Amino acid sequence: MTADGAARVGGVVPGATGATGVRKSLVNRVMDSMLIKVRSTVAGTAGNDTGSGTVGDADREDGAADTAGTPVERLVAAVRAGRAHQVPKLFEPLTAAERKSALAQLKAVRSEVRSWDWKRWNEATAVRRALYVAGAGCQTGAAAAATWLGGRDLLSWRSEDGGLVLSVLGDRDAAWMADVALRLARRPAVAESSYGLIRGLVERSGCAVPATDGYVLAWTREITDARLQERLREDPQTTVLVPHALAMAETPDRLTWSVGPEAPTHWPTALAGLVAEGVLDRAQVVDLCVSRLLRGGRPRDLRFPLEVLRLVEPSAEERRERVPDWTGMAADAPSPVAGYAQEVLAGLAAEGALSTAALAEMTGGVLFRTEKKLVRAQLTLVGKVLAREPGAAGELLPAVAEAFGHEDTTIQERALKLVGRHVAAVDASVRDELAGQAGLLSPVHRAAAAALFGEAMEAAAWAPYEEVLPPVPERERVAPPATTVEALVEELLTRGLYQDPAAFERTLDGLVRVARQDRAGLEAAVREAFPTEHWENRHYFSHYTHGAEVVLAGLLGVLPGWRVDSGRGKGTGRKSCHHEALSGILDARLWEAAALIGSDALPFLLAAPTVHTGEIDPVVLVERLRAYRDAGVEPAPADFAQALLRVGRGGSSAGRCAEEAEALGTRAGGRLAAWLRTAEPLATKVRFLPRGKDRTSGKWWLAERIVVEMEDRPVVRKEFPAAFRWLGGELGATPRRCYHWLDTRAHWVAALPVDREFVAACVLASLASGADADQRGVTEPLTALAEAAGPVGRALPLALAAGLGCQDADDRLRAVDALLVLASRGDLDARRLGTELAWLVAEGSVKPNRLADALRTAAATGAYGTVWAVLAPALPVLLGAEKPVRGLGEVLAVAADCVERCGAGDEVAGLAGVASARGSSQFLVQAKRLLGALRQGAGQPLAETA
Repeated sequence: MTADGAARVGGVVPGATGATGVRKSLVNRVMDSMLIKVRSTVAGTAGNDTGSGTVGDADREDGAADTAGTPVERLVAAVRAGRAHQVPKLFEPLTAAERKSALAQLKAVRSEVRSWDWKRWNEATAVRRALYVAGAGCQTGAAAAATWLGGRDLLSWRSEDGGLVLSVLGDRDAAWMADVALRLARRPAVAESSYGLIRGLVERSGCAVPATDGYVLAWTREITDARLQERLREDPQTTVLVPHALAMAETPDRLTWSVGPEAPTHWPTALAGLVAEGVLDRAQVVDLCVSRLLRGGRPRDLRFPLEVLRLVEPSAEERRERVPDWTGMAADAPSPVAGYAQEVLAGLAAEGALSTAALAEMTGGVLFRTEKKLVRAQLTLVGKVLAREPGAAGELLPAVAEAFGHEDTTIQERALKLVGRHVAAVDASVRDELAGQAGLLSPVHRAAAAALFGEAMEAAAWAPYEEVLPPVPERERVAPPATTVEALVEELLTRGLYQDPAAFERTLDGLVRVARQDRAGLEAAVREAFPTEHWENRHYFSHYTHGAEVVLAGLLGVLPGWRVDSGRGKGTGRKSCHHEALSGILDARLWEAAALIGSDALPFLLAAPTVHTGEIDPVVLVERLRAYRDAGVEPAPADFAQALLRVGRGGSSAGRCAEEAEALGTRAGGRLAAWLRTAEPLATKVRFLPRGKDRTSGKWWLAERIVVEMEDRPVVRKEFPAAFRWLGGELGATPRRCYHWLDTRAHWVAALPVDREFVAACVLASLASGADADQRGVTEPLTALAEAAGPVGRALPLALAAGLGCQDADDRLRAVDALLVLASRGDLDARRLGTELAWLVAEGSVKPNRLADALRTAAATGAYGTVWAVLAPALPVLLGAEKPVRGLGEVLAVAADCVERCGAGDEVAGLAGVASARGSSQFLVQAKRLLGALRQGAGQPLAETA
């Protein structure tokens, strides 16, 4: 047995673990013993040539270095054995020529290791560590060395490896080492993992500290411990790296740790101490903090400079010099920063160091914000200044009038009262300007404004209310598909393999058509334009079609026949979630296209939509079937099934098209005729199970209690392919809560564009999880549902209600868009929506503050009447709920604003009793306000909708 084999049998593990004499776990040692037997057999038949340097010697005893062979051979053997710690000593005797020779062999080893599979991970890791050190020493140029050390496959996270590299680079001159250090520091990921190496190069070369984001991030992680302030004081790089850390767009994580000022790892406290000691320049720190806050960004990234600025405490002179900066922060920065800037400016105003013009500019910016706390504080500040300086009213009151348009009517009232106290001190021109601004006030304050401004107010007559809704979305025709190889490939490359549904269908249709016209040319273009190697991987298409990729793979003939047949024949189990079922429709079509592309069996797609919603004009579908008949082609099952689900059934031409389809004399024509004549939508019923006692009951969350019952459609179950049969009632009517959100979700509505109620029922569980489980991105299908066709039942209003109550603001905005589109199309069942919202809020699934935010946004577009039509049926239920609804005051405020503006005079059951109570809570204040607005608007007809 060789020395190498003896070392393995002894169970001592060398460089594979990265430390001398460390033993592997029992499992690894058993695996090693099995490998020894195999390798011994191979070595015996091959002459047992241990000097050949076969990769796999990583298990040699660490202290046993080969003494035979040339220096280059010994170095390469150590690398192949994964003995990184031996590389520096073996590297010493190498000449420049030998290093160059060794480098070529090291590159070959690197390429070989890249081809290993995961089973040799430990062995590969050890070899890569040795390559990392040896390759760096063999490089002659600084750029080449930095490229080697920054290689993603070699990059080491072990700090000791940096020390080994420094050992082999010890003979390089200072300029060379400085160049390498700078190149490594400029690459963020490399700088983070190679901090010790870069720092060593900087210290040895004496070059300037490379203040880059990656290096600073690694430095903060290295230096943060219980001795933080002491280590910062002792580190000569602190004065260079701290200023860069303060200016970084993304603040390093150690600097934002949520620890109190008393904690030794609290960076702001440590930096403030260094400023007090004179280690850091005070003026520079203040300037950097202010500059970073002015640039803005995420609150997380601004927390550090803000805390530092508070602790350093700018002097009075520094505060006065930066008035424009504080003003900009107060107007535009996130709330914490704006609040600090407001405090600074308020202090200057109290000292008399803030000019009236600067205060007016600041006031206009702050009053435009939505944060009530900041707005109230600003009105209080202006009131104090005007009490001290009445002559400033001419400049300050027009700025105060900005609050007349605030969404909160209590803010409007405070601003109006402030103007009323000081309006006597202004001239006629300012008074007229204020009267004009009063037109922004809510109708509840119009009487007070008229009493204040008198004749000037009468001149600014109140405009009559007019409901404003967005224009009805136009049905955009889908452009013709590409007809040449060049145009098709360009479309695939520029738009991607997953596009919006209409564009995707257009590209897919073009792919099918061009493949039939010029298959050879298209195959050559696809091989040249796309990386096709992974398509041949047997597992690549195991679970996903990856959009049009599976069709391109079918075009090239790299898909095994069993895989294609499996994809085409895959159905939907009774327990499958609705997401998988919806996505299965597109998957079945793509597998079918992959099987038939380029053949006469699929000349073009019957299911290609004619309008952007996914719908097909029945006249066009009849013509397509006629072309199929004339060519003697039988429609592909999945393609024709999708075409039937997309064909418009409610137009005036449906009856005539049914007759023409039947006249074709084909089976497909007869099926289309029967489908058009039946014109029955795919139907569902939605119900909810009772809520469980607690969150562990399995019936607490809304998504866990939704039951979707699909009505039986025998024709779908009997005549449609397997992937479509669930539409006929094959799925079990049980609650489903899945934990995936497929990439094909944008295509769900386009698959059933004339059955939006059915799709709404299928995505309802996902939307519900956005309301009570705080999932994000769940409302993407809502806009498409609003633009789609088909009757509206309970599912669509429920989906819309859940969307309006989502935790994510972007999700709520999409729900608002859907609400307005439905209203403009005349498809919004406002009473049904209000009824669903009422019980969702009452049981706690939808939070009142989120609903209020969404409805306030919708109303602000001019749809006050629409929003009130939704709230009117909801309020009686919420006011009479057995358990008081917390936060209902915000919803009442939105309702009151809508009634005041649209002049509604409905009676809300239970409101008078609530409003008669005594108190000053927001709930009671807004209840009284709503009751007063309703009584004032009683009998007033609503204006026409624009």
